[in-house]
Amino acid sequence: MSKPNSPAARGPQFLRFIRPILDVLGDIGGAGQASEVTDLVIERLAIPEADLAVANRNGQSKIRNQIAWARMYLVHAGLLDPGQRGVWALTQRAAGLKLKDSDVLALFKRVQEGHRNKREEASAVEVDVPAANEDETLTEVSIVDVRTQLLQVLRKLPAEGFERLCQRLLRVAGFERVTVTGKSGDGGIDGHGLLQVNPFVSFKVLFQCKRYVGSVGSPHVRDFRGALAGRADKGLILTTGTFTADARVEAHRDGVPPIELVDGEKLVEMFEKYELGMKPTVTYELDPEFFVAFGRKAQG
Repeated sequence: MSKPNSPAARGPQFLRFIRPILDVLGDIGGAGQASEVTDLVIERLAIPEADLAVANRNGQSKIRNQIAWARMYLVHAGLLDPGQRGVWALTQRAAGLKLKDSDVLALFKRVQEGHRNKREEASAVEVDVPAANEDETLTEVSIVDVRTQLLQVLRKLPAEGFERLCQRLLRVAGFERVTVTGKSGDGGIDGHGLLQVNPFVSFKVLFQCKRYVGSVGSPHVRDFRGALAGRADKGLILTTGTFTADARVEAHRDGVPPIELVDGEKLVEMFEKYELGMKPTVTYELDPEFFVAFGRKAQG
């Protein structure tokens, strides 16, 4: 619940994440992976697992989606660098900046006003500017894009088909002898493979594939680690959903074999990197201001 005088109480819910994003980035040196920053914001605000499990109509976590909306507004306000996809970085203007509640609301209104002015200046050109509709899924490129479509396709695959697809992904990522076991009652293990790090070092890896919409929790990670005991050097869980903060801590707990976690966001990035079912295309961004002069009557 938002406090009565908080920015989120007087505007969209995502405004409550504006300051935490800036604070987290400041604490970790000014830049971080999108998933890392998102997890740290969730951890800093101590958001309950029950809240993280709530999904929007596209099947993605509402909380994580709101954090993405906050990031987009910070980009448009000039406080985050739009730069490389997947990396969130403070701009020089944001360094050391401390915002009050009134500043957050002013930022939101300023970005909205900027969008409104661009639409009015280029009224003859169809321009789709994101509005603050948190029920829509937001990515770093657009509200509805190929990444969302890919996750929807993956979640609709039969279990056996998703396992074979993960097998293909691991093979192109450098794993050898990747086999899908297809066995039930095997501690949740869906397959195994060999990762050859160099000519002298290799690891046997057991993996599990989860077509989730919600979050995979820490009990699941513990159970999977129990199934690994004495059978492999490392474990790998791939999911179309997300992992809870507790699950991420459990995956790399001291004194036990680590388990690598690949969530839906990272899974999509890998499909893009290896162009699995993804065709690269050249895109262009429309510059409405270019056309404004041509919409006015010629002088003289």
